[in-house]
Amino acid sequence: MRLFVALDLPWEIKEELSELSFNLIGARWVPADNFHLTLRFIGEASRLQAEEIDLALATLRGRSFAFALSGLGWFEKAGRVSTLWVGVERNQDLAKLQAKVESALYRIGLPPDRRRFTPHVTLARMDSPVTPALTQFVQAHNLYRSAPIRADSVTLFSSFLGKDQPTYTPEAEYALG
Repeated sequence: MRLFVALDLPWEIKEELSELSFNLIGARWVPADNFHLTLRFIGEASRLQAEEIDLALATLRGRSFAFALSGLGWFEKAGRVSTLWVGVERNQDLAKLQAKVESALYRIGLPPDRRRFTPHVTLARMDSPVTPALTQFVQAHNLYRSAPIRADSVTLFSSFLGKDQPTYTPEAEYALG
């Protein structure tokens, strides 16, 4: 099973993000149900590893906090846009939580994530060069800012890669504070 640890988003925020998700050629829009903020992608895990991950995440301690989504951008791979995203305002509590998740998973033997944590919510997957249309789309929506979002829990999700879009299933939720 493929696993990742994330903050789920309230439905109102998911609806706001889905209202941004149109009018860009080449974008494969993420369904509103799938919007989340990944804290750590784990990948393939056996049933035993999944149980160890669950136990490790159950030991997380921290207070709930608020964060806000802000601005749009994209990630590139080999000169091609791979992901269109909405960013997250700098937040020390979010960075601490992500570090705690990383430490908990490291203690049970998962190798550390080599990528720098760049908090974001994926709006669309793409495979195209940067185009004027993409640049205009990002500029037109770059002032987007969500209302404060309460982070009260962390969720362990499983991911099933389907033909069109992956299906994400919450497997366990871990309360903060």
